[in-house]
Amino acid sequence: MAMATQPPGDVDLSDPQTFLDHELVPMWQRFRRESPVHWHAVEGWKVPGFWVLSRYDDVMSVYRDNKRFTSERGNVLATLLEGGDSAAGKMLAVTDGRRHRELRNLLLKAFAPRVLERVVEGVRRRADRLVRQGLERGDCDFAQDIAEHIPMATIADLLGVPASDRDYLLSLTKQALSAEEADQSGDEALVARQELLLYFADLAEDRRENPESDVVSVLATATIDGEPLTDQEIVFNCYSVIIGGDETSRLSMIGGMHELMEHPGQWRRLSSGEVSVDSAVEEVLRWVTPAMHFGRRALTDVEIGGTTIRADDVVTLWNTSANHDEEIFDDPGTFDLGRTPNKHVSFGYGPHFCLGAYLGRAEIHAMLTALRTHVSEAAPTGPAKPIHSNFLRGYSSLPVSMRPYR
Repeated sequence: MAMATQPPGDVDLSDPQTFLDHELVPMWQRFRRESPVHWHAVEGWKVPGFWVLSRYDDVMSVYRDNKRFTSERGNVLATLLEGGDSAAGKMLAVTDGRRHRELRNLLLKAFAPRVLERVVEGVRRRADRLVRQGLERGDCDFAQDIAEHIPMATIADLLGVPASDRDYLLSLTKQALSAEEADQSGDEALVARQELLLYFADLAEDRRENPESDVVSVLATATIDGEPLTDQEIVFNCYSVIIGGDETSRLSMIGGMHELMEHPGQWRRLSSGEVSVDSAVEEVLRWVTPAMHFGRRALTDVEIGGTTIRADDVVTLWNTSANHDEEIFDDPGTFDLGRTPNKHVSFGYGPHFCLGAYLGRAEIHAMLTALRTHVSEAAPTGPAKPIHSNFLRGYSSLPVSMRPYR
């Protein structure tokens, strides 16, 4: 049972349970109204606390500003509260400056829409096949039987991971995030991360000798200023691709299905063609907001909303609030698949805008197209199981019954 909305000062955003116990829309409304630039104290961590930005314009101002804010000391609460990220300066998401530009330009070659045509065609076929298989069964777990298999297989295509290793990688990815279960230990997550890094180190070694047209080969054979990437840069960026590429689209697809069942009128609009799949994709991304926040460290004193943020302070940017800001979105509390414009920040913004945004959109598009094409109605057959995280939002299980068109 969700609690009544508490004052911002009484809400613990570092605790994953907070996001299961509270109704998030009214909680963030209260933050935007009462304390839009909010200091959140914490105990027992390497930093005394962090700033919470909940208004769209404030969030966007920090996303744009990579001169006065850095990602190199962590970009999510888990690492920011620990005081840093071991991949800083090596992994794209936690690298800034010239090295970030060089690494990003390298990876953009592998993520260009033209290069991804073959991968996206595979996404469409896979989504269509999985939805049809779910229909044949009648009852299934939409999260585990359908949505889970699309992004992981897609990212594995992109990285050149052999088919025989894909279930193993999916299992490691879940453990590495520690997001599925409340009682999962940090040690399990650490072991899983190490195993992922070792796996990619082996794969990169093979690709140096036998390069193919995949991301691992691009990283393993690339040079910057005439120097090859270090082994750490290669494996950290493979890890980043597989983690980032899995969670956003997987949780958006599951959340999208959940909301279509909750809003049958929107399902009818999608099925009839009254709204385009393109606009539906954007509203699913806005509504679900699978990555609830990202974070930065201030490099200098900065004033935001009349409040001074000091150099070295941790600043968190809450996408899940920005995407419901009444100053930006008309009637943000309504799930509207025809919403336009829809300038959500679910992929971030600025220099660190998600490299896989095109692919993520293509995956959600393929899923919605398959549902619109094959499924006349769907209904839940049991409770959805929310994940336990202060970073990700969504469901790890969604039991459904689906019926085909007659």
